[in-house]
Amino acid sequence: MSTSSVNRLPFALACLGGLAVSIYFLHPILMPFVLGALIAYLGDPLVDRLENRGFGRSAGVAAVFFLLSVLLLLILMIGLPLLINQLDALVRKAPEVYRWLSLELLPWMHAQFSVGPIKLPGIDWEAELAANWQSLGKITAGTLAGLTRSGIGLIATLFNLMLVPVVAFYLMRDWDILVEKLLNLVPVAWQQQVSLMVSEANDVLGAFMRGQMLVMLAQAIIYSAGLWLVGLEFAIVLGTVAGLAAIIPYAGAIIGVGSSLLVAWFQFGGEWLPLLWVGSVFAFGQTLESMALTPILVGDRIGLHPVAVIFALMVGGQLAGFTGVLIALPVAAVLYVFFRHGFDYYRRSDTYQGA
Repeated sequence: MSTSSVNRLPFALACLGGLAVSIYFLHPILMPFVLGALIAYLGDPLVDRLENRGFGRSAGVAAVFFLLSVLLLLILMIGLPLLINQLDALVRKAPEVYRWLSLELLPWMHAQFSVGPIKLPGIDWEAELAANWQSLGKITAGTLAGLTRSGIGLIATLFNLMLVPVVAFYLMRDWDILVEKLLNLVPVAWQQQVSLMVSEANDVLGAFMRGQMLVMLAQAIIYSAGLWLVGLEFAIVLGTVAGLAAIIPYAGAIIGVGSSLLVAWFQFGGEWLPLLWVGSVFAFGQTLESMALTPILVGDRIGLHPVAVIFALMVGGQLAGFTGVLIALPVAAVLYVFFRHGFDYYRRSDTYQGA
């Protein structure tokens, strides 16, 4: 590293520090911009492909927006009501599960493992559910009523929602231009190396934000459909949870198998055949994921370690709430690549070599 590059380092670190501080203090208003940027990032490759096929940039963006809008509409009209109804029914099963824990599981553990007698506190589930849960529909209605009573809050919420597609459209249309202009702000001596690191960070981020998210969606659909064919109650809830947990390798299958077998045990009275069918659904999903979905959608691109994903999401949520969760993986991907290059430089340095 040259002397001039070393002299630029404090300036670069100061810029990064200023950016981090700005995000921390401005995160309450950044949500629509972050969501818009993520949508633009996810849609940019599709727009590039349409552009290569002769579409204008704006026409390609409009086509991608139409596709995303249709997909979102289908989810809101078909998937969301089913998910809400099943989640509501699942919560109402809590008293039955609690009684099983109290009357069967804990006495069995006491008899088998000689552990001290454990008694769970008595709960008036009817009163608790009536007071705290009722139904998701009533909770949603209460939330909307609260927003309506607060005129400023309602206006701000609607404005943020309307701002997301506007931001996403303009960022998606000018994505390549903006990336080039940002790269031109980097000192000339660093541009080639920074361009290489940004390209590698894009591979890491793409493996998660594009590839892994598609794998998660595919697994959620496979698990939900398979459990529904088996006849399991709450199939959509269980399949969705398993698909979302698949962001961590094997976690989706472990969580999905455990929760689904428990539900099947209660529903079918401990019969073994339904349990085997439930296990077969997840075995099929895991086989399809490892042999087809991940190789096709993610490929051999480098990815973040599962522990790094968990840590990044928790840190982002702690520092900046929902906005922090949204930007956690992009920031982690960039830092991963930069730290790896920094470590390679350290390994080549006189400090490490001992010269």
